[in-house]
Amino acid sequence: MAREIKPEMKAPTLQDIETLAERALTTIPPELAKHLKPVVIHVEEFPDEETEKDMELESPFDLLGLYRGVSLLHKSVSDPRPHIDMIFLYRRPILDYWCEGSDTLYAVVRHVLIHEIGHHFGFSDADMERLEREG
Repeated sequence: MAREIKPEMKAPTLQDIETLAERALTTIPPELAKHLKPVVIHVEEFPDEETEKDMELESPFDLLGLYRGVSLLHKSVSDPRPHIDMIFLYRRPILDYWCEGSDTLYAVVRHVLIHEIGHHFGFSDADMERLEREG
């Protein structure tokens, strides 16, 4: 069931999505959160053109979030990476997904964030679902 949109409603901003992501981060178990310190969370309107091309997206609305980096399973002190690991959340696709569903915006942002954090840890989809249920 799609959400009712009232004319006086304003769409959540990039900052609003970032605030929800920061709140969602506080639900990550401490034993995992301690390994997230080098990860940066960045909210953008849409994936950039290079990402669209690399991921062969049919539409920029097809991607809600993206982890860019090397998972902890593949990191090595003998192979330092010059780039910081980043999690991108894409505002417009997240809002589109949220408007089409029944979950709260916070729940959608949290789900996307946990999925992308899972990639940082090298988790399977089942691991990510369990983490989300436990949070």
